[in-house]
Amino acid sequence: MGRKVGIEVSIAAAEAVGLCDVDVVAAYPITPQTHVVEHLSELCASGELDAEFVPVESEHSAMSVCCGSSAAGARTFTATAAQGLALMSEIVFIASSMRLPMVMFLANRALSSPLSIWNDHSDTMMVRDSGWIQVFCENGQEVYDSIFHSFRVAEDPKVSLPVMINVDGFNLTHVIEPIEFWTKEMAQKYIPPFKPLYKLYPDKVVTMGAFGMPEIYAEAKMSQDQALWNSYPVIKQAWDELAALTGRKYSPVELYKTEEAETLILGMGTICETASLAVDKMREQGKKVGLVKLRLWRPLPVDDIKNAISGAKNLLVLDRAVSFGAANGPVTTEIQSIMYHEKERPNIYNVIAGLGGRDVTPEDIIKMLETALANKNQGYNIHGVRG
Repeated sequence: MGRKVGIEVSIAAAEAVGLCDVDVVAAYPITPQTHVVEHLSELCASGELDAEFVPVESEHSAMSVCCGSSAAGARTFTATAAQGLALMSEIVFIASSMRLPMVMFLANRALSSPLSIWNDHSDTMMVRDSGWIQVFCENGQEVYDSIFHSFRVAEDPKVSLPVMINVDGFNLTHVIEPIEFWTKEMAQKYIPPFKPLYKLYPDKVVTMGAFGMPEIYAEAKMSQDQALWNSYPVIKQAWDELAALTGRKYSPVELYKTEEAETLILGMGTICETASLAVDKMREQGKKVGLVKLRLWRPLPVDDIKNAISGAKNLLVLDRAVSFGAANGPVTTEIQSIMYHEKERPNIYNVIAGLGGRDVTPEDIIKMLETALANKNQGYNIHGVRG
């Protein structure tokens, strides 16, 4: 194992990308993602990383470059946030549809308007149906490890899909945490050389992303969807291999103090650490409360979620984004859909909290849970409960 240092999470992520021997980094600066690509540009300029750093004129161009480099057989990385992802989104859908493996660091940030540089999950929910593998990180070590895991999964010939790493902006990107680094030998052992399934050659003309007539379009989309579902066992296997290498075990769904819990809280990202403190306080008071951490967002680990929550009486889902005009937030809607036909399902309550970087404390979560259980038919509240 490598050294353990206190370091900004964004800088650690860039160091991990460097250890992965990427060939191309294409990016445009946007807060709070910028520190990642700034440090990668420094590594390229100093010669520590032998890669092409492409400073493009927009995020749309960044993803376009990534598609071209991945199609040419280069190990490819990019990063963005919020409005950058919105501008990039046209090509984001193309990357997955063309089965181009690459890794994107998404520093989750609220979408405008009003203008906000702070954290919530509205940007990633905008592209939740883009066909990318999507994971959420809770702390700096998870972010660092996820860089290696994402390249390992994306480039697996049984997968060949892009991976999006969701990292809460500022809440995680700009904090300094102790992180255990990998050695170069560990990275090389874990990530095999990139051998693309399909590759562009100047002297062998091929067509990628060709025009799809109505007679084939539905079949192409169904095949793409199946490919995303087929990535699930590879994702788990790669986490198992990471555990064998580092001793750190990751799972699609992770549990905290759920033993004999009658009420569960479900969240994604850094809010899970806050929720774990709320669970600790309630456990000290004798309340049977536990926490379910959803790490893998796409493909959605349906059976894992069912197994995690089916025995509970109540479930409070912490959404960090609004699904405008819908009955609930996006994560809550997914959970309700999963559990709809189950005979044993909990009462599911929706909280939309922490929008635009609004602080959420353990006491807030306790109050939200108490409000949900006491007022099952309470109306919608941005920083409250919809039951």
